Amino acid sequence: MLNNVNLLIFIMIKTKMLLQNKTEQENRVWGSFVGRFSLTAKQQEQFLSYLAYLIQENQKFNITAITDFESIVGDHFTDALALSEKMDLTACTSLIDVGTGGGLPGIPLKIMYPHLQILLIEVNQKKVTFLEEVAVRLGLEDVEVCDLDWRSFLRGYDQTPDVVIARASLSVEELQRMFKGSSALKHSTLVYWASKYWNATQREAQFLDREESYSVDHKLRRLVFFKDKSGE
Repeated sequence: MLNNVNLLIFIMIKTKMLLQNKTEQENRVWGSFVGRFSLTAKQQEQFLSYLAYLIQENQKFNITAITDFESIVGDHFTDALALSEKMDLTACTSLIDVGTGGGLPGIPLKIMYPHLQILLIEVNQKKVTFLEEVAVRLGLEDVEVCDLDWRSFLRGYDQTPDVVIARASLSVEELQRMFKGSSALKHSTLVYWASKYWNATQREAQFLDREESYSVDHKLRRLVFFKDKSGE
């Protein structure tokens, strides 16, 4: 096991390897990401390992349409961790990521908050295998991958997580099935990464709790929070 000094040396070497031949802009993006979220040496190592493995495996099968260094750091990692600026995840113990794909935003949030118990829902078997390998490579504990579709998952799940998150996966109306009376997730908070064009329908608005704006490299984005307000 690496001590702090050796870990820092390892990080420097690995960072140099990943950033070699990159543009000044790409180096700036990495530095901005590390500074914005005050990442530790261990977290930097995990993010770099995740990034390298994501790029490597994406050449074999389609994990994400975003494949270059700068966009992964900005549009994936920074976008995922934006939740940490709008919600106190230190007070949470468990999180479910619906339609996680390549582990986004669940894996970055697990790196940032290693105490969280994470459940990643993904039906694509190649991505399931990828996610399981990511957890091993990054040394992430309390990470479970589920290959059920959302409706099947809701029918069989009997625990109540603190937070359910979804980014570019299912529609809000479909996700709000978790608020039905028979669902164990009824009293969990739902967080949705919304596009700038999204507007709540009347049915969706009944669970709307708040909206929070944030930016990624000067691009304005928003997080929408939903809760069951029936009190039942």
